[in-house]
Amino acid sequence: MLVALTDPIDPAGEAVLRAAGHDMEQATPGGLDALLLHAEAVVVRRQLPDDLCARAPRLLAAVRQGVGVDMIPIPDCTAHGVLVANVPGANADSVAEFAIAQMLGVARRAETMHNALLAEGWNFSRGRTAEAFELRGRTLGIVGVGAVGQRLAEIAGAGFRMHVLGHRRDRAALPPEVAYASLEELFAASDFVVLACPLTEETRGLVSAALLARMKPSAWLLNLARGAVVQEAALLEALRTSRIGGAALDVYASQPLAPDHPLRALPNVLLTPHAAGLSREAVLRMSTGAAEEVVRILRGERPRSFVNPEAWAASRARRQGLGHPEAVTA
Repeated sequence: MLVALTDPIDPAGEAVLRAAGHDMEQATPGGLDALLLHAEAVVVRRQLPDDLCARAPRLLAAVRQGVGVDMIPIPDCTAHGVLVANVPGANADSVAEFAIAQMLGVARRAETMHNALLAEGWNFSRGRTAEAFELRGRTLGIVGVGAVGQRLAEIAGAGFRMHVLGHRRDRAALPPEVAYASLEELFAASDFVVLACPLTEETRGLVSAALLARMKPSAWLLNLARGAVVQEAALLEALRTSRIGGAALDVYASQPLAPDHPLRALPNVLLTPHAAGLSREAVLRMSTGAAEEVVRILRGERPRSFVNPEAWAASRARRQGLGHPEAVTA
């Protein structure tokens, strides 16, 4: 069967697909529609169209090479019997370590000193240490304490002796080292607020002007979730007026970040190109994990990380209609 790749995957993932006897092809710029027309599966790293199943009449599987499934039109897939899977936890270490790197960068002013040393000299650069501080004893607030949030809490609490607050829908699922806080309490008490929640209808626009107004003037917002979780106009105003200390942003409402975007002109921001989960190790795990899920689905099995299990019955009918064998497992 043909597996469409919206973007490259690690060679180890390609090897998994080849070993199962599948062909694969990466979409060219502007050529995804033509590829989807013949594909039985798609490995996803970019936004798919809302009418995916109309464009992909043979599709059986849409598998996210990562965690967030907002790139996949799940209602359309469910209605047409296309199974959706992802690889949760595959990049948790990388994203958590990235958040720590951002906090350390803010706290110790490493990039600021580097730029000052090159532009202004040794003594001027050393003078920036007056702004530096330790993470120990600071309060970290995590919105969305899933695999990433739990790993981040572990590193921050055990490694840096930070106080860790967390907010998630299932309060009982918080690890013991994370103290529950309402959103209002978390934003008010934290020196760093890290967004690590999925993008859903409940979290879209979650970070409002009212929540930002609760933050300490010195506090930083770190968004490792999705740009749409934050109301961008409210964040821009908070940054322009120094209502908050700053923002370290890895994701944006519209990507890639436009060359003339006002965030680029602000001195109290740290901008990265949606790269938090892209270490060598994480890409290897995500690629092989996604490929293995594709193989399971095309073989007629349930995926291990089943995003839309309610589509199982419809997927059986779809397989039959396309002339594929019945499921290996019920």
